[in-house]
Amino acid sequence: MAFTHVDKPIAIAGARIKNRVVRTAHATNIGGGGGMSDDLVAYHETRGRGGIGLAIIEIMGVHPTSPSGLNAFDPNIGRGYEKLVKAMRPTGAKVFQQLWHAGHHANPLDGGPPWSSSDVPGPTVGIVPMPMDKAMIEEIVAAYANAARGCESFGLDGVEVHCAHGYLIQQFLSRNDNRRQDEYGGSFENRARFMVEVLTAVRAAVSRDFAVGIRVAPDAIVGGLGPDDNLRAALEVESRGLIDFVNVSMGNYQSFPKMIGGMHEPTGYELETSSPVTRGLSVPTIVTGRFRTLEEVDAVIRNGDADLVGMTRATIADPFLVKKTLDGHPEQVRPCIACNQGCVGQLLAPPFRMGCAVNPSTGYELKFGDHLLGPAATPKRVLVVGGGPAGMEAARVAAIRGHHVVLAEAQADLGGAINLARRAPTRHGIGDITAWLEQEIYRLGVEVRLSSYMDADDIIAEAPDAVILATGSSPRMDGIQLSNPGEPIDGFDQPHVLSTHDLFSDDHRDLGDTAVVIDDLGHYEAVAAADHLIMKGLSVTFVSRLPAFAPLVESALMTEPALQRLGRGRFTHLARTRVISIGKNEVVLGPTYLPIGSNQATRAPADTVVFISANSPSRELLAPVKAAGLPVRLIGDANTPRFLPAAIREGHMAGASV
Repeated sequence: MAFTHVDKPIAIAGARIKNRVVRTAHATNIGGGGGMSDDLVAYHETRGRGGIGLAIIEIMGVHPTSPSGLNAFDPNIGRGYEKLVKAMRPTGAKVFQQLWHAGHHANPLDGGPPWSSSDVPGPTVGIVPMPMDKAMIEEIVAAYANAARGCESFGLDGVEVHCAHGYLIQQFLSRNDNRRQDEYGGSFENRARFMVEVLTAVRAAVSRDFAVGIRVAPDAIVGGLGPDDNLRAALEVESRGLIDFVNVSMGNYQSFPKMIGGMHEPTGYELETSSPVTRGLSVPTIVTGRFRTLEEVDAVIRNGDADLVGMTRATIADPFLVKKTLDGHPEQVRPCIACNQGCVGQLLAPPFRMGCAVNPSTGYELKFGDHLLGPAATPKRVLVVGGGPAGMEAARVAAIRGHHVVLAEAQADLGGAINLARRAPTRHGIGDITAWLEQEIYRLGVEVRLSSYMDADDIIAEAPDAVILATGSSPRMDGIQLSNPGEPIDGFDQPHVLSTHDLFSDDHRDLGDTAVVIDDLGHYEAVAAADHLIMKGLSVTFVSRLPAFAPLVESALMTEPALQRLGRGRFTHLARTRVISIGKNEVVLGPTYLPIGSNQATRAPADTVVFISANSPSRELLAPVKAAGLPVRLIGDANTPRFLPAAIREGHMAGASV
């Protein structure tokens, strides 16, 4: 495959980068707060072997007022970095370190208030910060310089000073945060002074061959820093010869979903605000924004929008993306679906450690993954029942290990519940992973039997050496809301009361003009239903026992973009609310915390009612197959209904363990 730019080297200061693919800095917590752990080294080293040109390591706290998982002020930090450098050098990838101070987004180690440009609190911590005086400013400037000096001594190739995403340097730059009346406030030159002082100190602390750059970001909010402001800030330090590259991103914590755009965003969604910055600079530039293929990256560089391109989530999903593509097998690249459930969702919610919905080995590269799969000592005949994501992943991995695998699926198509989920507005991309899994199992020689329902006798008659049951789950249409389990919804058994399976499997159903969506789960399923109904022109009342809208996908940055879409239609959200009864064209509602019969009951029009709760697992085959003495493993929703990351993880582990 011929490329014009992406596979060509480029120099940034003394670092000769072998291609234009960058892994931009991103929080992982893989070190667990313990610094540069062996797991974190292996995470980066695997992607180095996968062919990337440059890795920018996640935030390093430069000062105790802004601690992170990696801290320049940790006296033992160098040991881990020596391991990282030793591991990365043979891969040919260059390594930069991002230097960071969060300002009012961090809690200092001493328990005091955050430090910032002014006393404006940030939306994350919410504590009124301490405006930095001259001595505090000088202390932080020195801390950046010391951190950069340390990074060069560790053997790294460069540093990136974080001036984006609403962190400390941007708090000085932004009028929304900087209310100072001294030489660091007011005019743009004054607001840029702190950044200039930091970069001046960093540049003086390291050699000229050591790359120094910045990350900037238009923040997409009223009163914030737009592309012109970011270009002006970058030119301020470029013109002084203080930087060797500029990395342009997007968003801050008032526009968090823009930092890490989900599948609702198109490829290159940040270019509209990034390219006005990059095109105005002379030093090498980096952009990012949902790029998944080397063809896309090549086009960005060819068009003059940047010199290098970030493929961070794409290489979280497949560490060997670059190598597979340059070796002529781009079809074998496991696709990132931008669901954000693993990379962001697992970082901001349990287990508070980054993962990947489609690649369960992310962060666990020392323990398992495709790169560690070896041939089975004794090839077996493996029967997988169920062709959803869990079953297909199990079949794929078992086939890689050399087993003869039969995959039986009752439906006419593979994909399972994903075939319904991908029909929701903006969610078609979720089907990319099942399309890839289907392609891979055929390539690997799995014997696929479609429209093949198997009962226990059928399974036993196959006489397999191992059985993997991935039979999924089904909607639990019992009308029970967990806030009031002893009071099932009255009138629930009516034809206009639907599950999401009913809703998405029949595009020709007459839904009427009004709908009530009952969300007893809190994940994206109810959001998808509401989005679908709004797109069809219905007025939707969204009723949930939960205190917030779809709280289980808040950490995956799905809720705000969904609410923006829903708000363009006729949409009402009622939290801590339950449905008491369903009539022909309306439902009776009440607060979850008051008994039926209280005088706070209300009504909502409902030609259609959609009910979402935890599904019921399909485990009927387990007992008879066990009783027949066959080795059997239950995975995915059949094990217990959860979400895509769990399904693929259990499929992988099942296939690897046979």
